[in-house]
Amino acid sequence: MSTAPTTAWRRPAPTAAQFRADLWVGLAVTVLALFELTLAYSTGAFLLGPPPSVAEQVWWTVAVTAPLAVRRRWPATVAVVIAVAFVAGQARAVPLVQIPSGALFAALFTLGAWGVDRRLAGRLRAGIIVAMFAWLWLSLALRADQISAASFADAAGPVPPVLAAVVNGVLYNLLFFGFAYYSGQTAWVAARRRHELREQAEQLRRSQAEARERAVMGERVRIARELHDVVAHHVSVMGVQAAACRRVFDRDRDKARTALAAIEQTARTSVDELRRMLGVLRDPDAAAGAAAPEDTAGIDQVRALVDRARETGLRADLGVYGEPVPLPRSVSQAAYRIVQEAVTNVVKHAHATTLDVRIRYLARELEIDVSDDGQGGAPAAGTGLGLIGMRERVAAHGGEVEAGPRPGGGFRVRARMPLPVEAAGRAA
Repeated sequence: MSTAPTTAWRRPAPTAAQFRADLWVGLAVTVLALFELTLAYSTGAFLLGPPPSVAEQVWWTVAVTAPLAVRRRWPATVAVVIAVAFVAGQARAVPLVQIPSGALFAALFTLGAWGVDRRLAGRLRAGIIVAMFAWLWLSLALRADQISAASFADAAGPVPPVLAAVVNGVLYNLLFFGFAYYSGQTAWVAARRRHELREQAEQLRRSQAEARERAVMGERVRIARELHDVVAHHVSVMGVQAAACRRVFDRDRDKARTALAAIEQTARTSVDELRRMLGVLRDPDAAAGAAAPEDTAGIDQVRALVDRARETGLRADLGVYGEPVPLPRSVSQAAYRIVQEAVTNVVKHAHATTLDVRIRYLARELEIDVSDDGQGGAPAAGTGLGLIGMRERVAAHGGEVEAGPRPGGGFRVRARMPLPVEAAGRAA
């Protein structure tokens, strides 16, 4: 298992909770090892020969297991200490069997999984494994004269009993140390991959946030352009009305008064549109983008959108509720664009069979409601004319938009925008 491409990465240090867990594990393993030693002492099962004093047996048992309490804090030191204590204890004929062997396995695993210096961790593990096999061969050689034929009186296999015992011990140790090495390395690689996945997820999140921000800025520029065109139109109308007022001011005061009232109303509307445009451009960098082409489509052209959707095979209906009132040009354009985006997403992405568009002129609000019976997928949010665009357009007029799956299936977009005072009065 190669780690060359990832040697620059360092695994983060263990947490305080992990250090506390190691402490408790070390204490528990030490207690269990001492209990195992008591059982071995009670049964007289001393396979390595006559043991030393009880105090020395306890000492070597603790020396092999207690360092696990700090195994992730100092993995290299713990692995070396446990390996040395394990060999020294066996050399002194201390019965270090199951639990001390498990402690040695845990030390090798921890060094592979948590070693900061990967080159040192690899060399230490390899060195400990080689030293363990050397000790295995040395102990076999030292005890060769103690092996007698009586020890294998019941042997009946085709392999000579001494050779079978040696091969069995070697295979066991190969599996033991090989798995300790491999599992530790695998744990380190898994931690590194989790780190990479987190980094990629964070990078993706930042990319999505930047894409959404670009979409918002682009849509704000488009909205500001439309509002600019609306204001320019109103100013032009004011100029025409002022010229007409000047011509008839001396001859027909009633016509002049009517023209002045129209100028007053147009000026108020222009101020409202300017206020909206400044709200859209609250980020000064947004105005640096390129302006979109002028689009004069308004709410009166929604029926054409529904008709085109019907031509694609959808059962499309348009309902207008309440008494239609004249809308400011910017509000009319925003309403048209909301319906346009919602209908486009139904046609392209929803796999729907029916489309229902409803326009409601309420007492103080204009409500746009577009629903379908498709798969309930959200409109594309990564483009300027997606859900982000809807929200920006509605927010520019002080309204709100809701978009999401319907309880009975399909998708629904509902937007509300407040009506100007004069239009709200007529709607009421």
